[in-house]
Amino acid sequence: MRTDLFDFDLPDSLIASSPAHPRDSARMLTLLPSHLRGEGQGGGELSDEIISDFPNHLRPNDIVVFNNTRVIPARLLGKRGEANVEVLLHKRQAPPNGGVWSAFAKPAKKPRIGDEIIFAEDFAAIVLEKLESGEILIDLDPRLRGDVNKKILAHGRMPLPPYIEKKRRSDASDNASYQTVYAAHDGSVAAPTAGLHFTPSLIAALPCPHSYVTLHVGGGTFLPVKSEDTSEHKMHSEWAHISRETAAAINAAKARGGRVVAVGTTSLRTLESATDAAGIVQPFEGETDIFITPGYRFKYVDMLLTNFHLPRSTLFMLVSAFSGLEKMQAAYAHAIANNYRFYSYGDACLLYKTP
Repeated sequence: MRTDLFDFDLPDSLIASSPAHPRDSARMLTLLPSHLRGEGQGGGELSDEIISDFPNHLRPNDIVVFNNTRVIPARLLGKRGEANVEVLLHKRQAPPNGGVWSAFAKPAKKPRIGDEIIFAEDFAAIVLEKLESGEILIDLDPRLRGDVNKKILAHGRMPLPPYIEKKRRSDASDNASYQTVYAAHDGSVAAPTAGLHFTPSLIAALPCPHSYVTLHVGGGTFLPVKSEDTSEHKMHSEWAHISRETAAAINAAKARGGRVVAVGTTSLRTLESATDAAGIVQPFEGETDIFITPGYRFKYVDMLLTNFHLPRSTLFMLVSAFSGLEKMQAAYAHAIANNYRFYSYGDACLLYKTP
């Protein structure tokens, strides 16, 4: 499909630079299916609600699936000789706890293979390779001087998306705000943003079971598609995990007639990646590069809670596949006209899968 079909104009004033307080006070635009439209405000297809209304859309047999990845402070400030260098970690390479990462560097053209970037007295990286994608491959532990993960936590800063960093620099408040309350496994360099709206009390108010999968969100998640046709886009890969127990719980909900409700596109992509031809979610651990565009037949997920996404992004393509391109274009036009807040710290929309 043509990429420009997924383009739209967004006023800069609607890009949220800080989260809603409390988290569950953010707005939620719900796209109601035809059999529920009488329940929405005015009985229309679009219903203006808030996140705390989310449990009202659930039934006891449903299951809500969250992504429990934890964002690491992946933005590192260092020196290459006398020059300042900013490194944004993108994706850890094998082994899972090693020190080799692909990363973006500013200024991008300066680092050379073999260069050392010093972040602290006991923390430095060696440039191993310059990748065709514009990234560099670095070793954060070239001298085996300690725990790499602890050093990242000690010296890194929260990696707010560029559209927020353009408005303000990250500060101490982002350490909590840009993290879900249920984050458990270090590894993401961007937050699974739909989950940022949840509080412990909202999770406790769910009238159905919930479960957790893990997908470590990479830096490519929010980038626009630059190719003119979606078929020419190379999707980034990310590491995901579903335990045997989690797969069993989700399959049990589906078997009893419940709906699978994904909180965030990362949860949805993890579930769709792990679903076999018979429509059963299997335990999963490994890379996924699933790229969902209109025409994709969803195998497992029935409802999706997600934030408002960038123009021409793979995420806007995904929601257009889930609920229909024309419906999503109308929903986004409504959101813009009614001053919804967009992107990572913005408001959310609740989508039902189009049959």
